[in-house]
Amino acid sequence: MDIIVGTAGHIDHGKTQLVKALTGTDTDRLPEEKSRGITIDLGFAELAVDDIHFGFVDVPGHERFVKNMLAGASGIDLVLLVVAADEGIMPQTREHFDICRLLEIGGGVIAITKSDVADSDLIDLVRLEIDELVKGSFLENAPVVAVSSKTGAGLDALKAEMVSAARRVRQRPDDLIARLAIDRSFAVKGFGTVVTGTLASGTLAEGDELDLLPAGRTVRVRGVQSHGAKVQQSVAGRRTAVNLAGTDYTDVTRGMLLAEKGVLHPSQAFDATVEVLANAPKALKTRQRVRLHIGTAEVLARLAVLSESSEIQPGESGFVQLRLETPIAEILGARFILRSYSPQITIAGGSVLRPSREKVRRRNREIYSKFLGKLAVSMVDDTAIARALIQDSEVLGLSAAEIRAVTGWTEKKLKDAVKGCVDGGIIVFANGIYIAPSSFKWLELRVLEVVSRRLAKDHLSQDVSLEAIRTEVFRSIRPEIERAVIESLRATGKIFIKGETVELAGHNSQLSDAESDALAIMVEKFIGAGLEVPKPDDVVNETAAKLGLQKKVVDTLFQQLVRSGKLIRISPDIFLSARALTDLIDRVREFAGRSPDRTIDVPAFKELAGVSRKYAIPLLEYFDQTRITARRGDKRIVI
Repeated sequence: MDIIVGTAGHIDHGKTQLVKALTGTDTDRLPEEKSRGITIDLGFAELAVDDIHFGFVDVPGHERFVKNMLAGASGIDLVLLVVAADEGIMPQTREHFDICRLLEIGGGVIAITKSDVADSDLIDLVRLEIDELVKGSFLENAPVVAVSSKTGAGLDALKAEMVSAARRVRQRPDDLIARLAIDRSFAVKGFGTVVTGTLASGTLAEGDELDLLPAGRTVRVRGVQSHGAKVQQSVAGRRTAVNLAGTDYTDVTRGMLLAEKGVLHPSQAFDATVEVLANAPKALKTRQRVRLHIGTAEVLARLAVLSESSEIQPGESGFVQLRLETPIAEILGARFILRSYSPQITIAGGSVLRPSREKVRRRNREIYSKFLGKLAVSMVDDTAIARALIQDSEVLGLSAAEIRAVTGWTEKKLKDAVKGCVDGGIIVFANGIYIAPSSFKWLELRVLEVVSRRLAKDHLSQDVSLEAIRTEVFRSIRPEIERAVIESLRATGKIFIKGETVELAGHNSQLSDAESDALAIMVEKFIGAGLEVPKPDDVVNETAAKLGLQKKVVDTLFQQLVRSGKLIRISPDIFLSARALTDLIDRVREFAGRSPDRTIDVPAFKELAGVSRKYAIPLLEYFDQTRITARRGDKRIVI
């Protein structure tokens, strides 16, 4: 079992000395840390007890270095809260504790250090202070152990309590993509760029291609180390060092993220739920500038509070939109901390819900907040999450890639989350796009309404072009959804598709006797003409004159014949009756059957069809386009 333990506590309360006493490793590695005697940046150590491997992240306790503390706290499973027996609870004890609570750390152990310089009464007093601090929190029932890093007193008891706490930790999920928030980047001679971090989820192996975010570059894993040894693969919950190929270490900084290739995308706005600390000096307000700490990154952001008052009071929770000055890539459920811009103090924490789909305006924030509330409630149920996201997408729908970009799910987890809903009709799967049944039904009704309205407007019309429907209904809709909606209406017998036109079931155009006669006359003219057909304009003009109809009316009737398939457009000036074309195709294929190589040339075709070159060439080109023939030099192969 791999457990990441993060220290927390005030400066000079002995966090680094305690880690050294437990592991034998001095986590202060910087010359300045050695000279000043304080921890400035993150330090790392390891300890194996029974079947548990503890990876320690030692954090600085000085208020000036809370930024560094936050970079280490984001990936821990357990907190080792350190309180000195000779000083008790101090300001950074409280702030570090607040940060761990807001990050929803799974559990922890509390150590009262420097027990060798305090008597039992003072230690008991410190215990009372600790009880008051953690009451009602995730550490309320955490063990409190008095220890001395100098004498070794209490260390065995502390280790035992850490083992017990580790066994109660909820294991990290194995159904999320690989994500590693980078906390260090450096060069190793002979290897090149090495980055380190805690693997938050997924697996990371030698040879993997990953996205370096928010830079947007693809990098290749040359090698992986965990627990100080080379491994083929690292798993979630381990401190991991990654040797990256083709990347200079100066181009990789703390705060960047390594993630499975092609899943996550940087965003400059996120919707989130936020809890404001009860001891925050003032309410969170819209347009307030804050420091967002998420993963190992610190990003400046502006708030948009999604409530009627545009603020969240201390001790209260609400929904916000975070508008970032620098893009980041994160997933649903990622915890974060908010600190005030100046002075820099921790004021709130929360959880990412999704990258913002739009900039929230005052007029739509109530609807927006209702959806975020539904999404927040659904966070423990994968199927409910998928349904909420898909329903909110309305007629646009969501692809699998878009859902994974929000959730960070593996492909298998997504399929498992939506399978029952698709099978039960709760979600519609439209040619690779997920859409809510209500939205799909609305699109179907819109198509029927548009077709009915257009047919009612023109009594000569028997159909409506797909392009007209596309313009009115599907202008901003994915083609996958358009195809699924049209096919659903066709399959249920509500419409008929003929080429590029749509006919409404049960609709009959109300033609006059003269208009019906016009259709019959034109069909007979083309059938009687065989293959050497007259020009369409001549037929239309003659028919209009004979029956006393306007030319534009007869033009419309002629187009009906074409759309219905009774006349086939060969070229702009040549239209054949469907009967004549079918007969010609049969004769061409029969001719090809007698030929050793199934070919026919222009002279042979002219003779077979009994037409001049004027008609032969357009007919052969039409056959090429419709895959009746395929041109090979001067001849054509009959397919």
